[in-house]
Amino acid sequence: MMVIAAMTDCPSISILLYHQVGTFKSVRRHRANYCDRRRFTHQMALLARLGYRVLDLDTALDCLAGEQPTPAPAVVLTFDDGYESFAEQALPVLQDHGFPATVYAVSGWLGRRAEWFGADPGRPIPDLMTAQQLREVHAAGITIGSHTATHARLHQADDARLRQELHDSKAALEDVLGEEIRHLSYPYSSFDRAAVRAAANAGYASATTRLRGAATNADHPLALPRQAVAFSDHLLGFWWRLARAQAPAPGLIDCRRHLADEPGHFRFQAPPVIAPETAICPQMNANDPDDRF
Repeated sequence: MMVIAAMTDCPSISILLYHQVGTFKSVRRHRANYCDRRRFTHQMALLARLGYRVLDLDTALDCLAGEQPTPAPAVVLTFDDGYESFAEQALPVLQDHGFPATVYAVSGWLGRRAEWFGADPGRPIPDLMTAQQLREVHAAGITIGSHTATHARLHQADDARLRQELHDSKAALEDVLGEEIRHLSYPYSSFDRAAVRAAANAGYASATTRLRGAATNADHPLALPRQAVAFSDHLLGFWWRLARAQAPAPGLIDCRRHLADEPGHFRFQAPPVIAPETAICPQMNANDPDDRF
């Protein structure tokens, strides 16, 4: 059945999160880090068949800000880490449908292996795209964003480390591509208010998390939620994530509350003056240990 795309003044956009796309043996752990290429092919075909508008991140931001109407249904495709398998397995499928996507690359690890996998003994360590491969992917129409300089956990990092991870990675990727880097993804979804402000100071227009729910103008553009696509997601499960699993998770609700008064918010209004000791944003205590603010 075809879904007829419509325009809405109440923007709600599903941002999907992928990592590796390829052929894998049975996966029991870290399922959100793997997607079988055949399933990925079927998922993209389903988006096309159901009439989804696949948006690039800049267009999605304009929609969420109310600067242009939001097509319904709408989705954004994102890929963390910058795996070599993206160029080999995912990109041809995206090109078949003319779908845009964003790949977040770790600037200090281009052309290397994802050695952070070594924390889990026995887990295969994949290759990451080289600078040349990143340029080729970008030339094919893929947006490139930053995934920090070293795939670091930013929660409670000091100012110097935040600058290194966010400002320096942005500058390094801009040197590689010769174009502005506007988008960021927080590794492990590890971030806090200081990281959000550091991302703003570095000049990012958006940052994505692993907080679960559909993106709306209730979100801060530097703390956008995403739906992770898991290895076990068959077509019905994939459709469920798109059409039904849109309600904000508890961690996302907390994040929205804590960032409601942060400059740059889609709905920002200057907050009332409050005592400094009550202006500190507490750490999020979500069920998912990676869903922290």
